[in-house]
Amino acid sequence: MSTDTSQDFQTVSAVVTAAARAAAALVPATVELVPGTPVNDPDSVPLPPGAASAVSAGLSGEVSGDIVLVVSPDIVEALSNSPVGRMDVATALRPALEAAAATLGRVRIASERVEEPVAALDGMRDKGMFVAVPLMAGAEHQATFALQVTLPTAQPQQRGSLDLLRHVAMEVTVEIGRTRMTVQELLSLHPGEVVELDRAASAPADLLVNGTLIARGEVVVVDEDFGLRISEIVTDAAAQELGVA
Repeated sequence: MSTDTSQDFQTVSAVVTAAARAAAALVPATVELVPGTPVNDPDSVPLPPGAASAVSAGLSGEVSGDIVLVVSPDIVEALSNSPVGRMDVATALRPALEAAAATLGRVRIASERVEEPVAALDGMRDKGMFVAVPLMAGAEHQATFALQVTLPTAQPQQRGSLDLLRHVAMEVTVEIGRTRMTVQELLSLHPGEVVELDRAASAPADLLVNGTLIARGEVVVVDEDFGLRISEIVTDAAAQELGVA
């Protein structure tokens, strides 16, 4: 490994380890999970003993690539026997993936899905920088966090390529805020209770296209339907790709 390559790996490893630590805080384990030693060889990724489930998702925004979280059978069993009934693994682990993506900047995850661990990691091969980090509970290996970052390439024909997509339908949603709640808090909800979101009433709402933040604006009422009056176009790489920057 050359000096430049070694430095690149050390830099990316530090970033991925920080993302793994953020994800570990939201993985439903009985004890705190701590990141172990990063590896950059897909053939040498340490997996939890008996692991049969992994959640994969795509990254978009300031960073593009893929993210994978492999979990132990103990975590899968805990989700299957939760007090609120059987929980979908991908849905339950989405907050952990979102927390990891948030450490990378204005980055969102999309298309999360449950896969077999080896197949999920194989899907990351030969796409860009790859780093995997085991998540440990003492001496017990409970999960593995992996991140692949796609390196940017010049796209001189970007605008011409965009013309081919003019009539493609895309999902557009408006988000006014989010919150996180424990299972105990969810079980205590009752009609009439107010759930507080993480955004002030005067703050703009987010306009998302296929899960990617594109613009912000004010929620309005148009002919008895909700609408959004655009006040800001988010000028990040994702918005530029859609031709709205």
